Amino acid sequence: MTDKLLNICFIGAGSIGTSLGNILSIKKNLKITLFSIEEDVVESINFKNINSKYFPNIILNPALTASMDPNTLKSADIIFLAIPSSVLVKYIFEIKDYINPKTILINLAKGFGINHKIITESLSEELPNPVCSLKGPAFAREIINKNPTALTFASQDKKFTDIISDVFSGTNIHLDFSSDIRGVEIASILKNIYAIIIGIVDANFDSPNLRFLILTKAFKEMKTLLMQFGGKRNTLFKYCGFGDFSLTALNDLSRNRTLGLLIGKGFFTADISDKVLLEGKVATIVFCEEISKTNSLKKFPLITELYKVFIGEYDVTQFVKHILK
Repeated sequence: MTDKLLNICFIGAGSIGTSLGNILSIKKNLKITLFSIEEDVVESINFKNINSKYFPNIILNPALTASMDPNTLKSADIIFLAIPSSVLVKYIFEIKDYINPKTILINLAKGFGINHKIITESLSEELPNPVCSLKGPAFAREIINKNPTALTFASQDKKFTDIISDVFSGTNIHLDFSSDIRGVEIASILKNIYAIIIGIVDANFDSPNLRFLILTKAFKEMKTLLMQFGGKRNTLFKYCGFGDFSLTALNDLSRNRTLGLLIGKGFFTADISDKVLLEGKVATIVFCEEISKTNSLKKFPLITELYKVFIGEYDVTQFVKHILK
């Protein structure tokens, strides 16, 4: 790469956008801007060097700036997409006139897009831009505290792999690489589902033996599902696969593991479900509806049992017994 100043924008100034943006802003050859619709967040970043909503106790690099002006996006060489999966595709289509067709788009969101399609594929169908994926076992709090963190960058063009390698060189972010964009996206969705299952198990039995019995079954089932839905087996052995699944399933900072713990303890109700964005629940329903079209639900006993939890009355005390049959 040349010494040209790279203009990088993050759409979204939440926890992941802010943490990655702050890490990259230390590099002199990068200009980092967080684009946000949250006026209070933008003002606190620009005038106080903090993100008052997401990291109120962290002083940000003064080189990191924020903006509410979509014209900021026009000059971006790279745009990281750091907003929730449920709104991402629709929002990008709304502002696509502000995005240069040559800008590299990198999806950070983990979940399905419009009509339950893979986000990167939805974007590629409508936009001329190269669309890539960046996923891995990464809590934003760890990133912003400069702890070593692993991510998988997925692109079908080595040119973009080289660019992103240079972008993150010298930071606490460690990368591996894949050309299996679909597989990386699917793995990032599946790990949320199976983290819920591990949470339910741990809520009912504080047993390391049982935990890793189910963890092994879960990883095998993920592999079969990943391949059935067009991903490559080797993708599960990248940071976005085994690493992200392990982080999400076994760490209490994980929202989907926490959801599993709530279900297992009997605290999860329909009222909570309707009010909270639960990527794992949505993904479970989507996958099971697709699997049922081929009459192969019996091949996937873990996700099928979780599906039963979400669609009707269910005695969660019997969950482990059923998945061990």
